Amino acid sequence: MSLNIPKEIKASEQAIEAMRARICYLAALMFDRRLTDAAGGNLSARIDDVICLTSRYSGSKRQWQLRPEHVLVCDLNGSILDGDGEISRESKAHFRLHREFGEHGTGVIHAHARNLLIFAAMRRSLPPVLEATLKFGEIPVIGFAPAHTDQLAQNIANAIRGNESRIRKQAAAVIAPWHGLFVMGKDIDAAFDAVERIDNNAYIIMMSGLLGGSDMLAGERKALEEAVANFKSE
Repeated sequence: MSLNIPKEIKASEQAIEAMRARICYLAALMFDRRLTDAAGGNLSARIDDVICLTSRYSGSKRQWQLRPEHVLVCDLNGSILDGDGEISRESKAHFRLHREFGEHGTGVIHAHARNLLIFAAMRRSLPPVLEATLKFGEIPVIGFAPAHTDQLAQNIANAIRGNESRIRKQAAAVIAPWHGLFVMGKDIDAAFDAVERIDNNAYIIMMSGLLGGSDMLAGERKALEEAVANFKSE
């Protein structure tokens, strides 16, 4: 089926349809693994001069069981070119990140990951305590702005800025207080991988208390950093 997009669009229809299908798969996987919930979240990926973005109510009305047509095809200004549904209210943050950091990465995920939401509710930054999350550094909590606002998109971009090398390597992330996680990755698969690693990191910190772990595993984190820095193969 031919897409209803202008002829001047550079992205190929084949690449767009493949990405829409990939986003549907990852969205269902995120919901199944409690990396987002019915209340919200969004996935988007840029292909040349278009952005594929999950539509509004993907969680609350479709429970993340999406078909490719539920993934909107938009231009870089946010106008819908093809797809079934309305633009997500949280799309402002996605388009802001794609426009500002698009030369470094192509995938953006907003997630309501179960363990990470505790840090969002408590307005606590997330330090890396596993070798698998060292690359992300300490994930900061941004200044508050209500959901769906231009100010929230600006606060997210401000906090991501300066972390372009992390995006190129895999991903950079921020925590929106009382809201959730925003991740920009070098591609959509890297962003998905980062969301799960970050949520696992949050779970480890919380559960470590059952073993008498120190506050936010500060001592253990230092030992990890030193071990990585001092490692020499035999």
